[in-house]
Amino acid sequence: MSEGEAKFKVGQLVQHHLFGYRGAIYDVDPTFQGTEEWYEAMARSRPPKDKPWYHVLVHDAVHTTYVAERNLEPDDSGEPIRHPYLADLFKPFEDGHYISRQRVN
Repeated sequence: MSEGEAKFKVGQLVQHHLFGYRGAIYDVDPTFQGTEEWYEAMARSRPPKDKPWYHVLVHDAVHTTYVAERNLEPDDSGEPIRHPYLADLFKPFEDGHYISRQRVN
């Protein structure tokens, strides 16, 4: 996916505007890639499937989330998050964002 099409980038801090949690994006899908069953059960606000969806490490949690672009906003706090997968996915926090250990296409 072209990063130009997505509003957010890998390593960027975001906040879920409905549920309030903070997190760091670790992957971006150009469109919804889950199952219809998951969408029906989990995406109660019925966000569009044809827009970007993001894989997010949730601050102070051990789980991740899969979130539609319309439910996210930038987190400008400049504060790092805590998550057990951070060291596997990112280099140390720098200048308000994370740098991926993987090369991004």
